[in-house]
Amino acid sequence: MLSLRQRAWISGGLSALVSLGVGILLLYSYLNQRALDRFDRTLAERHTQVVVALSYAADDPGRLDELLFDPTYQAPFSGRYWQISGPGGATYASGSLLGSSLPGAEEAATTLALRDGINPDVEEVRVAEQQITLEDGSVWVVAVAESLAQLKADRRDLRQSLIAAFALVSVIGLASVLVQTAAILRPLDRLRRDVAHRWDVDEALVEADYPEEVAPLVGDINTLLARNRDIVGRSRRQAADLAHALKTPSAILRNELVTLAEGGQDMGKALDALDRVDAQLARSLARLRTANTGDSLQARTDLTHSVDRFARLFGMMAGREGKAFTVARDPGLMVRMDAQDIEEVLGNLLDNGLKWGKSRLSLTARKRKGGIEVVVEDDGPGIPAGDRAEALRSGARLDTSKPGTGLGLAIANDLLQAYGATLALEDSAALGGLAVRITLPLPPVRGSKKG
Repeated sequence: MLSLRQRAWISGGLSALVSLGVGILLLYSYLNQRALDRFDRTLAERHTQVVVALSYAADDPGRLDELLFDPTYQAPFSGRYWQISGPGGATYASGSLLGSSLPGAEEAATTLALRDGINPDVEEVRVAEQQITLEDGSVWVVAVAESLAQLKADRRDLRQSLIAAFALVSVIGLASVLVQTAAILRPLDRLRRDVAHRWDVDEALVEADYPEEVAPLVGDINTLLARNRDIVGRSRRQAADLAHALKTPSAILRNELVTLAEGGQDMGKALDALDRVDAQLARSLARLRTANTGDSLQARTDLTHSVDRFARLFGMMAGREGKAFTVARDPGLMVRMDAQDIEEVLGNLLDNGLKWGKSRLSLTARKRKGGIEVVVEDDGPGIPAGDRAEALRSGARLDTSKPGTGLGLAIANDLLQAYGATLALEDSAALGGLAVRITLPLPPVRGSKKG
């Protein structure tokens, strides 16, 4: 379906061209008629001059050449002619006819008649002819003619001028359509940008900022945005409630299995199965939470604060296992993720690093162009390049020598993708083990206004 802009361009352009075309045709018809009228008036004036000359020389028509002294009347086929027919069939004519006769009507009218014809030189002429009666009662037929070549040349020049004017006005008209369309659609473009931006910063649109025709739509969008925020918030709360509801019976079941194991029964497979159930539930709940989060929930989380908390927590855990844990981070790091989600990602990555690292673990968080980069490295065995895609996709355990489910990286990847963040598995150049590099989006700037 065509966009509003395309529809406006097409309809506006067609209407402008049709209007201009009709206007040019009407203007050409009017000017063409004006040119013919001007030509006929000039021809009538020449006819009057010949009649006046005849009134002075009716008794001696040979004097007409002296009275009509226009040189073009003497030049052969000059395009300007006169001819007089008198009593008894005598005919007198300008020298430009060279003895030929002008095309005449079968019977001359007593009023001035104008018509087109062709003279003996096969030249199109316009003839003005009239039968007049002088004071002495003699009847004469006076005719003058003018070549239509000049009239045709004037009309040709007129057409060329109008075509050039039409082309220029068409260009201006089409340009004005483009400008007008852009001006009319600018509020809609602004509304489109503002909807995304105001959702980012959790602000309502201001109806007074838009034309009155768009204001009702703005009100409806505000209602829809508020409703969507409420749905997202309730979905996240339900996911959290479900997670808490499942943790209690899972913990009770785990305690019972541990008690049975301490009593000498083999509960290894049951505990491993419970671990996988817990991990799959955690991953499913994370997906449920991110399905209602992602780019639609524009949260702001102080990553520096979270990194400091994990530095203290995992520092103590690493110390108990005799491992070194180093942290390097920039101050004032803010990310566009929910605090619970980013901390779950960091917790999974650090837990994996502590589990597989031999003696060293590091966390680096720095601001980079377009986002924030977090790198977790260890000096463990790492993950072969051919197995990294599988580790992120399915979470299958690639090594069963350590306890766990193998879903930590998969859950972290799911959460990050929901926010438009990326996770990459690499070789650690500093420690020699695995390096998990994530790039997090920056949060929107509150209070700013796009467009």
